[in-house]
Amino acid sequence: MTKPKILIARAVFPEIIAKLAQHFEVETNQADVVWTAAELTAKLQGKVGAFVTSSDPLNAAVIAACPELKICASMAVGYNNFDVPAMTAAGILATNAPDVLTETTADFGFALLMATARRVSESEAYLRAGLWTKWSYDMFAGADIHGATLGIIGMGRIGQGIAKRGAHGFGMKVVYHNRSRLDAATETQCKARYVSKEELLRTADHIVLVVPYSKEAHHTIGAAELAQMKPSACLVNIARGGIVDDAALALALREKRIAAAGLDVYEGEPQVHPDLLTVSTVVLTPHIASASIPTRMAMANLAADNLIGYLLHKKAVTPLNVPVNIA
Repeated sequence: MTKPKILIARAVFPEIIAKLAQHFEVETNQADVVWTAAELTAKLQGKVGAFVTSSDPLNAAVIAACPELKICASMAVGYNNFDVPAMTAAGILATNAPDVLTETTADFGFALLMATARRVSESEAYLRAGLWTKWSYDMFAGADIHGATLGIIGMGRIGQGIAKRGAHGFGMKVVYHNRSRLDAATETQCKARYVSKEELLRTADHIVLVVPYSKEAHHTIGAAELAQMKPSACLVNIARGGIVDDAALALALREKRIAAAGLDVYEGEPQVHPDLLTVSTVVLTPHIASASIPTRMAMANLAADNLIGYLLHKKAVTPLNVPVNIA
């Protein structure tokens, strides 16, 4: 019996390839070439399923050119690379990998916050450059985490994880802003208080962004919002590139209108706005918030389980849409 054909669009754990190869004829990309939309389209010809990441563009043009495709399973939680309405209309199921990365990403968000507030990267660069010759009272003096006010924009599972770490571990006062207010029980668990975006920007010592990307969320933090923040405040973005206006942020940092920033995501990544690279008070990491081995394996396994579940049993684990027009 001929196995259905699937594509794994980026390099992945060999164990995942072996798992999928039990059920499918698998084309891989262990060289980890980042394909253009045209190259991805060519690779998808004849495939009924695709294992993808957030860097793989599943836009309307790609979808229209791949009539045999039935499912695209992403190992990421974010899916702004998917044109979900076009996928639905074409009868293609979209799946992502929620929940399995929540705690690891919250860990990293807090790590990035601490590195930013305490000027870890800046001081390490100073030491490595051989510039440390003596102790001084104000050398790389940063901001306290304990007892400070933590503002979280986007209070989903990851935001709640960061709130709990701050409130319970560091005695922080937590305020949050979200599209909708959480229920009272969840607010109590997180020791968090709902406020307007304006109040959060004005009062928080540290602001962490955990907002899913959408057109409405584009530049949630821009020049106007940066102007409302305390000059001593730190901003951390572990959400998605485009949530922050990176050019406006670089300028605010250079002019010392806010104290520091920590970024794991960028507009147009993997390119980083060149102005950010010239500012010493920003901690920069290459989109690694979920990058622990156990978590990345769990993300990949969930994507594989979605492919197996849907193509063999018509039941995906974490569907994003209900496809129609399925042949």
